[in-house]
Amino acid sequence: MDQLALFGGDENPDPVRCVTPPERQVVEASRLSKYLFMGTSSWSFPGWEGILYDRKATQRVLARHGLKAYATHPLLRSVGIDRTYYGPITADEYAAYAHVVPEHFRFVIKAHELTTRATIRPTSHGAKPYQNASFLDPKYAVETVVRPCLEGMGEKLGVMLFQFPPQSLGALGGAKGFVERLSRFLDALPKGPVYAVELRNAELLGKGYLRALEDGGACHCFNLHPTMPSLKEQVRLTEGVSFPVLFVRWMLKRDCTYDEAREAFTPFDRIAAEDAESRRQIATMCRQAISQRQRTFVIVNNKAEGSAPLSVFKLAAELAGD
Repeated sequence: MDQLALFGGDENPDPVRCVTPPERQVVEASRLSKYLFMGTSSWSFPGWEGILYDRKATQRVLARHGLKAYATHPLLRSVGIDRTYYGPITADEYAAYAHVVPEHFRFVIKAHELTTRATIRPTSHGAKPYQNASFLDPKYAVETVVRPCLEGMGEKLGVMLFQFPPQSLGALGGAKGFVERLSRFLDALPKGPVYAVELRNAELLGKGYLRALEDGGACHCFNLHPTMPSLKEQVRLTEGVSFPVLFVRWMLKRDCTYDEAREAFTPFDRIAAEDAESRRQIATMCRQAISQRQRTFVIVNNKAEGSAPLSVFKLAAELAGD
C-alpha cells in the first residue's frame, strides 16, 4: 500500500538514484538467462540506502520515485505491485509504472482482493461477514484488473497474481466447489496474460486444483509461507504438471509470523536470518526451468531473510556461479 501513483510530487525530478552496482553484480547479471526475472515485493524502503539507493530518502519519496532507480539495477528485472490488491487502479496509473522501467522489465501485479475473498468482514463492531458477490467473478476481474492493466502496461505485464488469503473451506464452497469455480473463472479470463494462483489453504493444493490450472493455462505460485507445505513438498505435488511460467514468491520463514518478522528485521538493511536451504531449492527450480527456456519469476519479500534485495543478490550469485 506504500506504492503511490507516480504523478507529480517533489520539485527534484530525480530525488533518488540506484547505487553503482559492484563489478561482480554487473558480471553476474551478464551471466544470467534472459528468461529469469528476479525482484522484490516493493521498492519503498528507506533501509535500502546504500544497498540499492544512493542516498537517504523517505518512504513517500521512494514510493513515488524509487521505481525508476530500482529498475536500473542489472539484477532487478521484476517487481511486485501489491497496492492493487487493496484497491483497483486506473490504466493511466499502470502506464505510469511501465513508463519508468526499461523495455526488458516485467511486473507482477496482484489482483484486487475482492476477486479472491469469498466473504467480506464489515468494519463495524459485531457485524457478521457476508458473501462477496465479486468473488471469482470474471466480469469483475476483467473490468477492474485485467483490462486496465493490459491497457496501461501491455507487454511489461509479467504475471497477474490471484492471491487467495486463508479462508474456511465452507466459505469457499468446499475444496471441490472451489476448484469448479476456479476452473470456470480461469476459463472466462482473456487469453494472453500469464495468470497465477497463490493459495494460503494447504488443503486446496490437490489434483483437482492442479487440473484446473493446467486446463486454464494458469500457473501455481510456489510460495514460501508458514500456511503452505514446504517448497520441496509443493514441487513434489506439482510434478508432471505443465505451467506457462515458473513463479516463486519467497515470503516468510516457516517459524515466524509476518508481524514478528517485521519487528525483527526492520529497517530491512541486512540479512538477519539467512535461509540457505530455501535459496538452494529456489536456485534448483530456476535452473531446471531455464534449461527448458521457461520464463522464470522470483519475487522476494523483506520478511524472508531480512532484506529482499540482498536475498536477490545472493540468489543471483548462486545462479551465476554455475
